[in-house]
Amino acid sequence: SLASKTLINSMLRDPSQIPDGVLASQVYQCTVNDCCYGPLVDCIKHAIGHEHEVLLREMLLEKNLSFIAEDQLRAKGYDKTPDFILEVPVAVEGHIIHWIESKASFGDESSHQAYLQDQFWSYWNRFGPGLVIYWYGFIEELDCHRERGILLKDCFPTDIVTLRHSMA
Repeated sequence: SLASKTLINSMLRDPSQIPDGVLASQVYQCTVNDCCYGPLVDCIKHAIGHEHEVLLREMLLEKNLSFIAEDQLRAKGYDKTPDFILEVPVAVEGHIIHWIESKASFGDESSHQAYLQDQFWSYWNRFGPGLVIYWYGFIEELDCHRERGILLKDCFPTDIVTLRHSMA
């Protein structure tokens, strides 16, 4: 049941809730030594993710691109939002970009499919075509939705075409 699942998750997060002292200690040891999941790894992943978002923000500012950041969008009541929405769309490799999502991970097939389903297509529906930056690379074959409006890159694009200049 949901209640027992909630209880178990709560005990895993805080093993001191486990009545059996030996088991509590063992669960704590497992949690601390888990190199793939667990609170320490989550903290590290979160920190690295945040670091890359800050990096992306600095690059956008450097290129004088006006944007709305995720926290501003959430304050406006949006629930699913990319990291940055460009106030003036740009073109990258001939594709129009309205938003940019930063992923401080490697884009493998299973995580990319999950992101497409949970995030990228919702962003596309709401905000139009966008760019996903997988800072640690991605499987090339996954970059197959360019024509539909989701572009993958492993770095900040060097060939951004701003629409501002042509309008001057």
